[in-house]
Amino acid sequence: MAIDKRVSSAAEALAGVRDGSTVMLSGFGGAGFANVLIRALREHGAKDLTLVANSATHPLSRTHEIVESGQVRKVICTAARGRGKELSPFEQLWKAGKIELVCLPQGTFAEAIRAGGAGIPAFYTPSGFGTELAKGMEVRRFGGRDYVLQEAITADLALLRAEHADRFGNLSFRYAQANFGPMMATAAKLAVAEVAEARHAAIPPEQVHLPGVYIDRVFATEAAGR
Repeated sequence: MAIDKRVSSAAEALAGVRDGSTVMLSGFGGAGFANVLIRALREHGAKDLTLVANSATHPLSRTHEIVESGQVRKVICTAARGRGKELSPFEQLWKAGKIELVCLPQGTFAEAIRAGGAGIPAFYTPSGFGTELAKGMEVRRFGGRDYVLQEAITADLALLRAEHADRFGNLSFRYAQANFGPMMATAAKLAVAEVAEARHAAIPPEQVHLPGVYIDRVFATEAAGR
C-alpha cells in the first residue's frame, strides 16, 4: 500500500484527540504557528488539555482561542506575560486560579522537549537555580556548581507549521518557521503538520528539513497561518 499521510480536512487531521491530552504547539516570534489546526482543536472540543508552547499569549497565535474557551487546564511555556496594558485571557484565568502555569527558561524548555523525543527522562541544568522557577526541584552539585533536575516533556499531540510537505510526510520549513516544530514532532505520539502545499512527489532529499518518519498526518491549506 502506497504511503500517503495527507488528509483532506483539519477535522480529519485531529481525529482521535482525547480529553486530557498534552498538546505541543510550535511557534516563535512571528513564525511557525499552526493556526488553522489550533482553531480546529477548539472546534474539536477536547478539554482538560495541557498546552506546551513557547508563549501563552503571543498575539499572532490562536492559542488564546482554546484558552478562552475553557479547554485548557495547564500551560507549560517560557513567556506568559501579554504585551498590552490589559491582562490577556490567559493571565486573567491564571490570576483567578482557573489555569495552571509552569514557566521554564527557554533553553530548558527546548532541551526538555528534545530529551523527551530522545527517550531521556530527565537532565540536570544550571538554568534557573536559585530562582522561583527552580523552587521544589531536586538540586545536585557537579564540579562545584549547582544544577536542578528537569524532567523531559512529551506529548500526545504536536501541531506544527511548515511550508511544504510531500505525501510521505517529509517537511520543508521557511526560515524561522521551524523553531520548536522538529523537536516537538519527535516528542509526541501523534505529530500533525499544517502546510501551505502538500505535493504528491517526494521533496528532494537536500530540501527535507524534517524526515516524514516523525510526521503522522499532513494538512495542506493555502490560507494556513497567514
